Amino acid sequence: MTKNTMKTSVLLAALGGLIVAVSGAIGGGSSASLTIGLLMAFVMVGGSYWFSDKLALASARAKVIERHEAPEFYDMVANLAQRAGLPMPRVAISPSEQPNAFATGRGPNHAVVCATQGLLSTMPRNEIEGVMAHELMHVKHRDILIGSVAAAIATAISYIAQMAMFASMFGGGGRDDEDRPNPLAMLLMSLLAPLAASLIQMAVSRSREFEADRGAAELLGSGHSLANALERIEVLAARSPMAVAPAQAQAYIHNPLNELRGGRNAGMARLFSTHPATEERVRRLRAMTPAHA
Repeated sequence: MTKNTMKTSVLLAALGGLIVAVSGAIGGGSSASLTIGLLMAFVMVGGSYWFSDKLALASARAKVIERHEAPEFYDMVANLAQRAGLPMPRVAISPSEQPNAFATGRGPNHAVVCATQGLLSTMPRNEIEGVMAHELMHVKHRDILIGSVAAAIATAISYIAQMAMFASMFGGGGRDDEDRPNPLAMLLMSLLAPLAASLIQMAVSRSREFEADRGAAELLGSGHSLANALERIEVLAARSPMAVAPAQAQAYIHNPLNELRGGRNAGMARLFSTHPATEERVRRLRAMTPAHA
């Protein structure tokens, strides 16, 4: 828990610093622009802390359900939460046909676990259980806030970077040339800032996935069902890409966006992926599974 708190602090500080830097670049480094950037950083950190669940659910077009709407799935989550020693989270379903799932919220008492309709309709029960155990481990480890807040701030950085790009392309007069931001520098900032935000997100997201996999295997007594689920999702997800904001993609158990598979660019795509390679996750899960399971 302390380790994850430290990760959260470093992540938020780095992403908040990016907001200040980009805002300062747009304003030519003036004290007013830096102050505005600092205020934006605080607003984004605070806003994403309190509303991260709403942002994630809206991105997935998901609806929080009551037990009578999907009793078998709801009871599965309730049983797993009880076994994990967690409060009952809110349960949501996204209409996406891609089999996938995510957890969000600012802590165990304010958590939401969400499955797509594709997961519920195409996966066997034991594999759905493995996926939801993985998501509940994100809740138990208190690391869902890291991804939720990072996604919200990374989205803000992307928008600010777009403002910088437009300002560099269409910035008009009204200020002396020496006071006007360098258009080339602003264009470079607009390209590098989102990349930097993504790299910061990736710095912690991969290790969190491995930890959630391990926790799920321990909760279920075997990594077999989750390993099978990941293999199945790997194949099915490629057939039906999910329309979510790129900054939200890291929250899912499997990257919901189309990734390059094979070819000379596959290595580069994997390098910048927020998720570990499925083969490696499956290998580790199989190794955790007792021989008799």
